[in-house]
Amino acid sequence: MGVADTQLVTGSSRILSLWHDIRFPVIIGATFCYVYWKYCFYQPRATVPPRGRREKNLKLPSSDYEDEDEDEEDNYRTNKTDKTVRLPKDDLESDQRSTVAVFDDTNIADTIKVSGTSSRKARNVKVFTRKSKLAKAENRLLPTQSEIYIFYSTLTGTCEKYAAALESALTTNPALKSRKVIAQNIDYLDDLDTYFVTPTKSLNDAVYLFVVPSYATESPLDFFIETLKETYNDFRIDSRPLRKLGGYAVFGLGDLEGYDGDEYCYQAFLLDKYLGKLGAPRAFPIGTGDVKNDAKQSFEEWIDHLSRTLADPASVGELLNIVDSDDEGAEEAQDEIETDIAQPASTVKLSKTTDSKEVVDVEDMGVIIENSKPNQVVKKEMVGKNTPTYNSLTKQGYTIVGSHSGVKVCRWTKSALRGRGSCYKFAFYGIRSHLCMETTPSLSCSNKCVFCWRHGTNPVGTTWRWQVDPPDVILKGALEGHYQKIKQMRGVPGVQAARFAEAFTVRHCALSLVGEPIFYPHINEFTSMLHERNISSFLVCNAQHPEQLRTLKRVTQLYVSIDASDKESLRRIDRPLHRDFWERFNECLDILHTKSEQRTVFRLTLVKGFNASEVLGYARLVLQARPCFVEVKGVTYCGTTSSPTGPGAAFKSGGSKDGLTMANVPFYEEVRDFVVQLNQAIKDLGLDYDIAAEHAHSCCILIAQKRFQLDGDWYTHIDYAKFFELLKSGAEFGPMDYIAKTPSWAQFGSAEAGFNPEDERVMHKRKTKLENVV
Repeated sequence: MGVADTQLVTGSSRILSLWHDIRFPVIIGATFCYVYWKYCFYQPRATVPPRGRREKNLKLPSSDYEDEDEDEEDNYRTNKTDKTVRLPKDDLESDQRSTVAVFDDTNIADTIKVSGTSSRKARNVKVFTRKSKLAKAENRLLPTQSEIYIFYSTLTGTCEKYAAALESALTTNPALKSRKVIAQNIDYLDDLDTYFVTPTKSLNDAVYLFVVPSYATESPLDFFIETLKETYNDFRIDSRPLRKLGGYAVFGLGDLEGYDGDEYCYQAFLLDKYLGKLGAPRAFPIGTGDVKNDAKQSFEEWIDHLSRTLADPASVGELLNIVDSDDEGAEEAQDEIETDIAQPASTVKLSKTTDSKEVVDVEDMGVIIENSKPNQVVKKEMVGKNTPTYNSLTKQGYTIVGSHSGVKVCRWTKSALRGRGSCYKFAFYGIRSHLCMETTPSLSCSNKCVFCWRHGTNPVGTTWRWQVDPPDVILKGALEGHYQKIKQMRGVPGVQAARFAEAFTVRHCALSLVGEPIFYPHINEFTSMLHERNISSFLVCNAQHPEQLRTLKRVTQLYVSIDASDKESLRRIDRPLHRDFWERFNECLDILHTKSEQRTVFRLTLVKGFNASEVLGYARLVLQARPCFVEVKGVTYCGTTSSPTGPGAAFKSGGSKDGLTMANVPFYEEVRDFVVQLNQAIKDLGLDYDIAAEHAHSCCILIAQKRFQLDGDWYTHIDYAKFFELLKSGAEFGPMDYIAKTPSWAQFGSAEAGFNPEDERVMHKRKTKLENVV
């Protein structure tokens, strides 16, 4: 090998050695430069797929189904397969927006025209095919096993029948045979959040259908719509929780003749509006029917078109383009935050969709506020006359007082007038039933208990949103209504003249009729008016309004309903409307503990199969609140409420999986055994309680603090004259300052089992084990 060859080999070896030394830094640096150039400077042209080529995995515009932020993230993650072209922003004018180019697979345009710029300089151009959009709609709205939910609300049963017809039509449709159809009464859903606030994954792609009435007065549907509205306006939770639904559709029933104009089917339109605001895609336009004319025909046509839509993916896709469910119109979105005044020149509008506003001088704000007062919304009545709620309650024997109160004569009042015995309050506290008025200043309640006597005919709500009647008007109307009911008893055989005359002077008021008395904004004024008339006050609340309980002034005896000892049991049996019901429940118990100056009572309704085995849990609640008394009462049977399989079932309370039957009513022996166990559990926790009195005919037993037992006798009765004397004196006093001795026949273990021997005991023979019922 020559010298030249040797030098060549040596030079090559040096170059190769140098490459081995620097190859890794060079490769890494080149890769970094390429990536940096690719993502920071490279700007490809907007491309159009070749004719006839089928596109896959195309992204839909963000306004169709998903949030804009989600689209941005998904496009950058899947840019290798996504045919949507998303380019970086450049120096275009700030008011230029993204352009969406829509092409049909069978006729794709050769060029893309962008307003204000050439196709080469187009930025943020989205290209997708119509057929791919329909494919996505099909995958989204029509999965093989997705469910169809039919929600309905009803007071008179009309919407229940229409919902049954819709269920039957969808179930028998061959094209929808793979879809499970579930009908539920929305007024009695155990947990609205599960379906409309935080839907579970199992509800993804489900279709929601609604059949709802419209009333010009308060109805349970108002609470549901209010819940949707609060969800939309609550910044703490997802503002679009229903965006993963497969779709929704609403049909409203109304009276065009009676409620023309904006009131006709207005609740259906509100429901349709807020479902859209919560992100649900509209599967079919809203339908309406006039119950006095064409409701049936309109509903059948709506069902026909809806069934075709649900069975045809292409139709669903086309309908979703009618109105974007996320936008619903800027004008509707501004309803919650615009201030309208008389003079347009002084108008201030804050837009939820554009952050713009007109500038107004500070000096003009007073005029604006003053001019805006006449436009305030007038609150409607809770129970208006000649409404389904009014008619239903009056048929049950209630006298509606004003717009939100009621009074009713209970069966024990009738029994006492005939000398056949009073209720357990006479045995426990000395209240003669014929001197007692049962009333409530609020027919609305924040619970929908499974054992409610009213079968859901009273309104519900978590906040007071109705007009308020003065307390003096309520008291006057309640007394007049009560006395009118007493007058109707004058011709009943067996009514004693002396007691009939006494009954026209009310001495006790049980604020436990229906609804939530403490919910009434002027409850303190109302109870003070009772005391001024020497009428004792026995107030029952459901432990869901801690603020009202905290500010409640002295009453003769304060009850708190304790129907469960843990969160899930309380949700199941009381079906509370508040999302934080368990926190409210415990806060009320803590407040009750602080009211040591009053006679406080735990009221426990024992429901077999629900809460009859929670002995230790109840004992811990007693430890937490330290009430003076614990009443344990077996649930009152008020008609079979079997669990339904559809809207046509006989479950009058509607839609709950936890219906009650006679099997849920415990025998007196079972109640007594439960009380013995509870009393022992309370003692095991170091508390000084014992069983004091009983009233077998009401299936009720009383546990009391041992301080009410003096020299071996119980003093659970009330000296009412002493109570009013102490109250009017203004002096401080406590529960032990107005006690009276409990009669021997009322004390636990007596031969009379709580029945007053002065009254006549009437026995009724039955074929069941409940043979002795007064």
